[in-house]
Amino acid sequence: MTDINPEQLAKTVGRAIARQRQHAGLTQEQVAEHLNIGMEAVSRMERGIVVPTVIRLAELAQLFKCELADFLRESSNRPTEQGIVLSQQLARLDDADRLLLLETVERLVDRLAEPKSS
Repeated sequence: MTDINPEQLAKTVGRAIARQRQHAGLTQEQVAEHLNIGMEAVSRMERGIVVPTVIRLAELAQLFKCELADFLRESSNRPTEQGIVLSQQLARLDDADRLLLLETVERLVDRLAEPKSS
């Protein structure tokens, strides 16, 4: 089992909150108003200083129209979870850009997977 680094987890969740907020086109002030909290509280969550409760994460997910799990996926080292994060990023692109990115990733993976010579 992998050890959990609470500080790193808090920062990763905070970055995910900020990213989802930006994708939703909201400011920290708008989020604070919706949740009935101060703007500093939103900033502290996004910076990973404060870890939001599960209930607060559910409220944020509802506000941002995303899944609750989206806030935790980015901290996962499991390929399945990482694949979901990549899939969500790809969905934001048009067909041509998605194809370009997939071809680039494939070349990069092929290069990185090559056996290293000593």
